[in-house]
Amino acid sequence: MNWMKAVIAGVVGGIAVHLYSWLMHGIIMSATYTKYDTVFVQGEGSPLPFFAIAIVVGIAGGILFAKTRSSWAEGLMGGATFGFYLGLVSFFSQFYNALVIADFPYYLSWCWGGISLGGWVLFGVVASLLYKE
Repeated sequence: MNWMKAVIAGVVGGIAVHLYSWLMHGIIMSATYTKYDTVFVQGEGSPLPFFAIAIVVGIAGGILFAKTRSSWAEGLMGGATFGFYLGLVSFFSQFYNALVIADFPYYLSWCWGGISLGGWVLFGVVASLLYKE
């Protein structure tokens, strides 16, 4: 495994997913979130911690991709497959919110699960472009 390539793939993939999440949550889903004002009552926060977490999670994903690279097909399809399977884990974890946050609608669990799955597929594609053995 080439650690430098794995970290670079993770950082770039994390940035791509961060931008994708900003588009999905900040632009496309923003009108939906205003309907649920009893669930989302906190004020605006700094985007910097979200960016930092995206980088850290991206690096972890890049290392996992590099460690399992031989398990996936070559090229974009292999990366997308990696992202899909990792995204399934993330997809189902989104249903936890409806169990622990008062008035959190299951509809949003489905939305967040789909957004998360799409983000991990995007991550896998980016990682496959940057990490080649």
